[in-house]
Amino acid sequence: MRDAIFHLKRSDTISLQAQIRELLVNAILGGQLVDGEPLPSSRRMAENMGVSRNTVVLAYQDLVDDGYLIARERSGYYVNGALVGDKTDSSNDAAGKLNDAADNPRAPDWPGRFRVQPSKQENIVKAIDWPSYPYPFVYGQVDQQLFPLAAWRECARQALGRRAMDAWTGDRLIYDDPMLIEQIRTHILPRRGITAAPEEILVTMGAQNGLYILASLLFTGQTTVGIEDPGYPDMRNIAALKTERVIPIPVDDEGLPVDDRLDACDYVYVTPSHQFPTTATMPLQRRMDLLARADAHDIVLIEDDYEFETNYVGRPSPALKSMDDDGRVIYLGSLSKSLFPGLRLGFMVAPKQVIEEARALRRLMLRHPPTVNQRQTALFLSLGHHDALIHRLHREFHKRWETMDAALQHYLPASAIRPSFGGTSFWVRGPENLDAEALAARARAEGVLIEPGRVHFLGDHRPHNYFRLAFSSIATDRITPGVRILTELIYGFERI
Repeated sequence: MRDAIFHLKRSDTISLQAQIRELLVNAILGGQLVDGEPLPSSRRMAENMGVSRNTVVLAYQDLVDDGYLIARERSGYYVNGALVGDKTDSSNDAAGKLNDAADNPRAPDWPGRFRVQPSKQENIVKAIDWPSYPYPFVYGQVDQQLFPLAAWRECARQALGRRAMDAWTGDRLIYDDPMLIEQIRTHILPRRGITAAPEEILVTMGAQNGLYILASLLFTGQTTVGIEDPGYPDMRNIAALKTERVIPIPVDDEGLPVDDRLDACDYVYVTPSHQFPTTATMPLQRRMDLLARADAHDIVLIEDDYEFETNYVGRPSPALKSMDDDGRVIYLGSLSKSLFPGLRLGFMVAPKQVIEEARALRRLMLRHPPTVNQRQTALFLSLGHHDALIHRLHREFHKRWETMDAALQHYLPASAIRPSFGGTSFWVRGPENLDAEALAARARAEGVLIEPGRVHFLGDHRPHNYFRLAFSSIATDRITPGVRILTELIYGFERI
């Protein structure tokens, strides 16, 4: 770290040499200077601190004598990690405490300053090391073996070429890559029966970014928001940051019911194609009834079509937005399920007035999603790679869907809701006395990852016996053995 800047807070109680020593020791033990890292030259350090070069040389030599630094002739001074060793971890803890308001009376009272504390909300938790498990029934992850890496690299090469530089090198302020907008408008939306003008489409950092933008634009403390129960926890948490009037609406085997519980809502969040997390698909007549009720009671519907590319069983149902004649549906889509979640690209389709305000708010948040990512994705779509990937995913997911269905019917009959239009997961209802969170802990020790379902429910009396089994990132031949292990663990719980 030869170019690092060190700020010396001068003290009249100890010498400058001792102050420099203390500063560097804290940096080494705190992890800011790591093993083998070079220090600035004595001349540069002296100029930086406004002290004599000799003072710095003496401090460096003192640290060499104590083993913190290694002096290399004609090269400089380097951190000696062999001495620091085990000190670093404990010192990091100590360094962290220096910035903790509880231990520093002069620090700001951060908890008292927070208007909201999202960290206190209950969220979905996923094991970051899920690929290391033999039976990862985790949702929303990608099977790298199915992804066309060579095609993605070719699109990256083209996007980074001289001809495409104008598309992504400049600051576009509020505007998206017109090529990606056109691909969404002409390539993706027609598959959902949706027609939209370019000014009715906004690229987002994933669908969730779109949800947050909408909540920030539309929700106040007096807003009533209807949420599916069970439903998407992040939408519940986003809404809860803006209003306390979040109404859970229990779903059935056809998704969100259409009844008088909706009438008091200003907005209703709905996942009609694959209800999250039950995977239920809303039939056409109920969709028509929902639109009619929304019109009668001036409700705006927020449609999250999060798995729009995974309808591979039966005939795909049209999006709510495709049936919307009054601009009452705001549509959100994501490319995470068909490409990969780390891409963080989604889109919003809404009336022009909504998109204009959403675009202006997005500018204040992040200006726009990275344009190089937008151009690369646009090329991937335009060259047909996305279509080929979807066909490949459909074939593989169909196999896994059938294998999962057969395994559950054999080992846990009548426990799972069978997705009627594909998707990437099964929603499982275990025995009434099952604690799915305890099951998840036991299963993890056996190499099986599942997702307990309690976090998806609202209210004080949430069931504990539901869990989700996803198959997008697990090999087909591992599905049945994984379900068998789960079954053995569940029966063990029953005996307890």
